[in-house]
Amino acid sequence: MIIYFFCIFLQMVVKTFMDMDQDSEDEKQQYLPLALHLASEFFLRNPNKDVRLLVACCLADIFRIYAPEAPYTSHDKLKNLAWVKSYNICFELEDCNEIFIQLFRTLFSVINNSHNKKVQMHMLDLMSSIIMEGDGVTQELLDSILINLIPAHKNLNKQSFDLAKVLLKRTVQTIEACIANFFNQVLVLGRSSVSDLSEHVFDLIQELFAIDPHLLLSVMPQLEFKLKSNDGEERLAVVRLLAKLFGSKDSDLATQNRPLWQCFLGRFNDIHVPVRLESVKFASHCLMNHPDLAKDLTEYLKVRSHDPEEAIRHDVIVTIITAAKRDLALVNDQLLGFVRERTLDKRWRVRKEAMMGLAQLYKKYCLHGEAGKEAAEKVSWIKDKLLHIYYQNSIDDKLLVEKIFAQYLVPHNLETEERMKCLYYLYASLDPNAVKALNEMWKCQNMLRSHVRELLDLHKQPTSEANSSAMFGKLMTIAKNLPDPGKAQDFVKKFNQVLGDDEKLRSQLELLISPTCSCKQADVCVREIARKLANPKQPTNPFLEMVKFLLERIAPVHIDSEAISALVKLMNKSIEGTADDEEEGVSPDTAIRSGLELLKVLSFTHPTSFHSAETYESLLQCLRMEDDKVAEAAIQIFRNTGHKIETDLPQIRSTLIPILHQKAKRGTPHQAKQAVHCIHAIFTNKEVQLAQIFEPLSRSLNADVPEQLITPLVSLGHISMLAPDQFASPMKSVVANFIVKDLLMNDRSTGEKNGKLWSPDEEVSPEVLAKVQAIKLLVRWLLGMKNNQSKSANSTLRLLSAMLVSEGDLTEQKKISKSDMSRLRLAAGSAIMKLAQEPCYHEIITPEQFQLCALVINDECYQVRQIFAQKLHKALVKLLLPLEYMAIFALCAKDPVKERRAHARQCLLKNISIRREYIKQNPMATEKLLSLLPEYVVPYMIHLLAHDPDFTRSQDVDQLRDIKECLWFMLEVLMTKNENNSHAFMKKMAENIKLTKDAQSPDESKTNEKLYTVCDVALCVINSKSALCNADSPKDPVLPMKFFTQPEKDFCNDKSYISEETRVLLLTGKPKPAGVLGAVNKPLSATGRKPYVRSTGAETGSNINVNSELNPSTGNRSRQFFSPIVFVTITHYLVHLSVSFLKALSFGLFLFNREQSSEAAETGVSENEENPVRIISVTPVKNIDPVKNKEINSDQAAQGNISSDRGKKRTVTAAGAENIQQKADEKVDESGPPAPSKPRRGRRPKSESQGNATRNDDINKPLSKGRKRAAVNQESSGGLEAGNAKAPKLQDIAKKAAPAERQIDLQRSQVLGSDGDSLWDIESSPGNSSSDLDRLKVCKKKIHLQREKMKAKQKQALASAKTWIQNDPEQKMKLTSKHTFCLEN
Repeated sequence: MIIYFFCIFLQMVVKTFMDMDQDSEDEKQQYLPLALHLASEFFLRNPNKDVRLLVACCLADIFRIYAPEAPYTSHDKLKNLAWVKSYNICFELEDCNEIFIQLFRTLFSVINNSHNKKVQMHMLDLMSSIIMEGDGVTQELLDSILINLIPAHKNLNKQSFDLAKVLLKRTVQTIEACIANFFNQVLVLGRSSVSDLSEHVFDLIQELFAIDPHLLLSVMPQLEFKLKSNDGEERLAVVRLLAKLFGSKDSDLATQNRPLWQCFLGRFNDIHVPVRLESVKFASHCLMNHPDLAKDLTEYLKVRSHDPEEAIRHDVIVTIITAAKRDLALVNDQLLGFVRERTLDKRWRVRKEAMMGLAQLYKKYCLHGEAGKEAAEKVSWIKDKLLHIYYQNSIDDKLLVEKIFAQYLVPHNLETEERMKCLYYLYASLDPNAVKALNEMWKCQNMLRSHVRELLDLHKQPTSEANSSAMFGKLMTIAKNLPDPGKAQDFVKKFNQVLGDDEKLRSQLELLISPTCSCKQADVCVREIARKLANPKQPTNPFLEMVKFLLERIAPVHIDSEAISALVKLMNKSIEGTADDEEEGVSPDTAIRSGLELLKVLSFTHPTSFHSAETYESLLQCLRMEDDKVAEAAIQIFRNTGHKIETDLPQIRSTLIPILHQKAKRGTPHQAKQAVHCIHAIFTNKEVQLAQIFEPLSRSLNADVPEQLITPLVSLGHISMLAPDQFASPMKSVVANFIVKDLLMNDRSTGEKNGKLWSPDEEVSPEVLAKVQAIKLLVRWLLGMKNNQSKSANSTLRLLSAMLVSEGDLTEQKKISKSDMSRLRLAAGSAIMKLAQEPCYHEIITPEQFQLCALVINDECYQVRQIFAQKLHKALVKLLLPLEYMAIFALCAKDPVKERRAHARQCLLKNISIRREYIKQNPMATEKLLSLLPEYVVPYMIHLLAHDPDFTRSQDVDQLRDIKECLWFMLEVLMTKNENNSHAFMKKMAENIKLTKDAQSPDESKTNEKLYTVCDVALCVINSKSALCNADSPKDPVLPMKFFTQPEKDFCNDKSYISEETRVLLLTGKPKPAGVLGAVNKPLSATGRKPYVRSTGAETGSNINVNSELNPSTGNRSRQFFSPIVFVTITHYLVHLSVSFLKALSFGLFLFNREQSSEAAETGVSENEENPVRIISVTPVKNIDPVKNKEINSDQAAQGNISSDRGKKRTVTAAGAENIQQKADEKVDESGPPAPSKPRRGRRPKSESQGNATRNDDINKPLSKGRKRAAVNQESSGGLEAGNAKAPKLQDIAKKAAPAERQIDLQRSQVLGSDGDSLWDIESSPGNSSSDLDRLKVCKKKIHLQREKMKAKQKQALASAKTWIQNDPEQKMKLTSKHTFCLEN
């Protein structure tokens, strides 16, 4: 009964606390003793469960009422609540969940910093017992726990977050299923209404994962599902979440859940840009926290580094650089390679980030050595790569490289000795291209300084119109050296105005660019000028920024007299062996040589800084060293800087003179050249000094000892060029009696007959080197005289032309090897080009000599073509050569090597842009447009192509196609822009040429016809490529009188010299239809090389070249190995060609059987390293009717397949390759198919064969154009050896009784005779016996059987090709439209 009334009392207490409000402070204070009493042991441990239940309800309301303050300050009371698990009895109530929710909320709200750990533990015991002993956790109760993990709540009450965190860890096994159910409802089923926390699911997942990954074991597959959502924003949210989960430091999620990791990596290729961007940003943290995942990320970062979005490419760089700056070991070489690639990105922002990132890595790991030598070695390539970017055309790139060099590679704020040590070893470790870039950078800075100096000089002159015009031009030049030249022009004009008004500012600028300005003074000047131009009211001042760019480029922040002295000391230490060369990764010899090269470059840009006795003493020490390169550089430094040695340093002068004399007489050729120029530059009595060298050298010349000739010839040549008045006359006798007569016209030694077209410098014979220097001496002698009064130039040009015509073998004794002949051809062509740079000699160079010089760019030797093109470009870009020489680049369209054609095109672009820019900057240039305007190259090009030795028939389609390619090679660059209606101007020039005649041969109708034909091809190309060419020409073009006659008044040439069919063929580019089997059975040729026929030395009779009479089309096609793609095309035509093929084969057998006494067929092999060339030749029959034989041979010669005397062939050399003649019994290497040859590319080699290969109407025409090809001598029956024989005259050939051998050519499908005789027509010819006809009948029967077999094989081959292509999709993409047509039909 007592218990009953006690329970009634407790029910009243429960109702009282339930109705009590939190705001009733008086009631809270009044009932506080009761609340404390209910927490006593009597109630909490009462044996009656009803009592404990009612007390628990009361306590729940008490916690609610007194929140956030704890009603129980004693942890013992809380301990009792937890220990006796008083609340667990609430499970028996229907509304127990509400009680627990209220309890949990109360506990999370009341906990604070004042509670000790014991109180927190009791709270945890209380809540964990409810979770673990209950039937489950409802969503509301779960929300009361999870809400404390949301960032907003977490920041408000850190203790409640910690409490929830520990609670979840303790109850992970029980609560995990409830959490999984919650996320399943929200993520998979999309029921966001199940909880108010639905919008925070990703934040909750992140926090739960950080607490214990096991809480999310069932949730991770749901995230994989969300990663594949169609909603881009949803995928983005999941990617952000997983990026944090995978990237957190202690996470092993990628290892534990590989499917989710792979699915996440797939988001790197997401179609949604923000998703890809977020994925890339994650990679940085992942690389830093999980280096083991770098391999997985590398491939995806590689793809994203080529992303079309600029921001993503930018972030890829930031990701990699950030990780590398943290620790270089975190990124592999492949990731750094992605950054390296992006330094050439099309967007400036990406390029800048990549370059700056690499510069920071270099400074940290190489300059400061923060991670040791291994890390420094890993990024040692950065310095070279950054300097290579200076080759880019963008001024922004150049300026950034200069900034990087001054701040990261060689920091300008270092002390002088440390700065020079850094520069010294940097220069020694750079690759050659980086060295050139650095030299170019200093050169550009020095040039800009000179422009500013000239501008200041103009300010000192009185104001005038000429002065203003000159000043304007100088300002435009300066603006081009600054970023954004358009805006820079306005700022430079404003700066120039300020300079004119502020004399003090002008004096500061003069001090900055003076040769004596030190680095410290330069820093002060820059700051002072910037301070004067600054505007405090304008925080961002574009004008000031532009001026700072200018000052940074012209300020000498690295080099002054003190710096040069420090460099010289470093070099002396290297010479003495006391330097730290090995520790810096550089050998002492490399350090010394590179140090001298560095000083040599600086002697051009800072010559005044070298003027000290200490510096010159060190250079004299270098002159005495055995290293030739070191001595040569030292002489050049004296030449550049020693102008005051004679007056200021007499001791140095007296020591230097004998050394220079010794180097000029017995040094290397380069030393001799520099010694002569040094004497001429720094001594006042140079005539006496040069005479002391000239006289003994001229008397001691001996052609029998060519090794001792090279240096004297160099010295004599430069002396005669520098002092022509004193030495021109003595040199004339030396030239006449020794150079030409004794040296050039005699071959004293026999070259090595190895068949190579080029040999390294060290393998060239001394005699040939002496002849090359003799040619250069002739040129230097003439350039010194600069007049042709003695007609010496005419004789020299004739000598050089003869050398080109004779292929370099001027004596025609065949003693010189082919590689030596290549050297002499190059020397002769370069000499003509050098003489053309002098106006007085350019006038006397005939068109024929110009054409011979031009054909050197199509030489059979790759190195000759390469070096000649480089020399041509170098002279044209400096505006030293006349405009007509730019037309030579049109012939590069025939080069078989793609790289050479690309180089020629870049040369054309550079030359054309420089000439147009020069015309814009120089108003006076308008008077010389004929020699400057790039469009005026068109008439020179047309004339040159009209006289191309390959162009022999004006109606031959293949030859016209070659002409069209050469024309378009030049016109494509010229027609990029239609400046001043240039398209119409070029068209007008071509039309005007048709109204003139060829000045070279005005009376020859065929010559003029070829000229007009080329004009028509040019007009056809211009009309097809430009719709603006029909406009009126801005002015009437002027044609060069040297190449074209004056138009006659009544002459009207409206004839079209190419047919409409040919015109369409040229424009559409459709290949000439030809028998495929003919191409298959042609001799194998190396890729990109053209075989051509040569005669034997036994037939040498004259210098006439008849190669141009052969149809060049066959020379352009080279046999390829079969690949399935090629085979598809072949099988398409196989049925139609099988009959023709077998007919031709039977006729060949018929002819062969009739010749009972003929020799066995011989096979010759011409092998070019890896690509073999097999030539098959057979002995022709003797009993065929002479008329028929003539017709057959003539027609076959027109196809370019007949060779006189064993049909030897040779190929044009590709890049760096060598032609090697081998014996006939060597086998062809057919282990793999070569790359397809390039049709109609390169100078087509000429056949020297004269047998029956010419047409009657061309026999008497002298064909002396172009460089003659050497013949092949047959010294043994089984071998082939290169020779130098000339082609015989046609008249002599016609008289020869013995017929030449001819190559088997099965290309002709049915017609074999030139007048249409077919195989069956020959059957009824009167010269054929009955036995012969019987053999033919047997052949007919065999043909029918073979044709059926061929059809079956064709079907089988086509099926195999289809199967191959279907199994290899990559090859299918390579199919041309013709191949696809073959497959479909």
